[in-house]
Amino acid sequence: MGTVLGLASAGAGLAVSELLSGLLHLRLSPLVALSEWIIKLTPGSVIEFGIQLLGQNDKPVLIALTLVGLVLASCLVGVWAIRSMLGAQSVFVLMGVVLLLAVHERLSSSVASFAPAVAGVAAAMVALALLAPKARAAVAGGGGADPAEAGATQDTSRRSFLRLAGGVALGAVVVGATGRVLAQGRAVLETARGNLNLAVTAGSKPSGVDVGLAGIAPWRTSQERFYRIDTALSVPQILPIEWRLRVHGKVESELTLTYQDLLDRQLTEAWVTLCCVSNEVGGDLISNAWWSGVRIADVLREAGVSADADAVLSTSEDGWTCGTPLGALTDDRNALLAFAMNGEPLTPEHGFPVRMVVPGLYGYVSATKWVVDLEVTRFADIEAFWTGNGWAEEGPVKTQSRIDVPMGGATVRAGDVAVGGIAWAQHTGITKVEVRVDEGAWQQAELGSEPTTDSWRQWFYAWPATIGDHQIQVRATDASGYTQTGDEVDVVPDGATGWHTIDVTVS
Repeated sequence: MGTVLGLASAGAGLAVSELLSGLLHLRLSPLVALSEWIIKLTPGSVIEFGIQLLGQNDKPVLIALTLVGLVLASCLVGVWAIRSMLGAQSVFVLMGVVLLLAVHERLSSSVASFAPAVAGVAAAMVALALLAPKARAAVAGGGGADPAEAGATQDTSRRSFLRLAGGVALGAVVVGATGRVLAQGRAVLETARGNLNLAVTAGSKPSGVDVGLAGIAPWRTSQERFYRIDTALSVPQILPIEWRLRVHGKVESELTLTYQDLLDRQLTEAWVTLCCVSNEVGGDLISNAWWSGVRIADVLREAGVSADADAVLSTSEDGWTCGTPLGALTDDRNALLAFAMNGEPLTPEHGFPVRMVVPGLYGYVSATKWVVDLEVTRFADIEAFWTGNGWAEEGPVKTQSRIDVPMGGATVRAGDVAVGGIAWAQHTGITKVEVRVDEGAWQQAELGSEPTTDSWRQWFYAWPATIGDHQIQVRATDASGYTQTGDEVDVVPDGATGWHTIDVTVS
């Protein structure tokens, strides 16, 4: 009975907090704020382990684990409430304090931000006070001399309690679901995206980039399939008319740009491959797209950058930060404040309305989504999210290659077997890809064309396969003359190294 009591009471509180978060159009509910706060407090090595273990499923799993933690705590509260209402209520108050701290850390100290957590705890305490007497009656039984009569009375009390608790739980589900629908606000955001009339192109696939081998990652990655790694458990929802970008710090003239200001500036479009520093050798945390936006170099030039600055600290709407080398934002590469991807406005998951795209740098030091602030500064004066968790400061992408076909563990027929994949060295370019089988001599592969050094490059090799078990490896050489090393290094602190290796069986 105590477990049911705790779950029903906590469910009522959670539902009220979700509903109020939705009505107030807050970015985060208290539950999600707590999950994001947990991320911030978690050591970088643990976060990295979670990414490696769960990939792009890490966010829903973390929210689920946070919810499980609250459920377990609530069960204990319910059991305690059978014996001591004051003690149980005190635990709910303590849980409320933790939620308030999380909201303060991840949102703000405004009354509106705190209201869902306060209302949720109050609702949980009211539900507990309402249900606890009936739960106690169900546990205590009917008393009296006649055991049959006492048992019947206890059964009646138990059914009465379970009906009331079930009603509270059902109401919590309805109220909570309504809150989540309101919180998403997706329809409003999608309407705003649909109403945009951006003068961008979809980017035609350059000739010769596709080597024509099925199974290789296509040249263009759709928004739906583009990898996503970030710390936002609830995607920020910013209408274009509300978006502002502040440019300040070591500049001659501080700027504040609106979405329309960006659209009115000179448009730049380019193919750029983005890669996550957590991408293991042979991993899939890499994608290529056609980006449209405004060059960050032009914006910084207008602001007038101080001669002693060497970094830009960018901040997203959800408070995430990254430090980017100033040189990578002001040289000849197409570092963009991007507002479109593959000819369409960004999706909320990929940074709508505006994000940063910087060729040649891992995303943790460059790819700020929902960007709202650029501070020109010095690395010595800042600590960004990931660098504060043990990652390297500048994060240039390392030259890498991957085998897409055949898949590791596959069985293929003897004879000419098509081996292919992608290689990348953003803002440097790939000049050669080599394949070797069973640690034999390296054989040069055929390359797709390279219209830009900022994108990946497809490759293909015809392997004369013989019957048996074989090992296939790949390595790439970039335009600087560097050939990727076979030394195996973990992703921490600045990206993995090693040759992608697969085993296949030839029959």
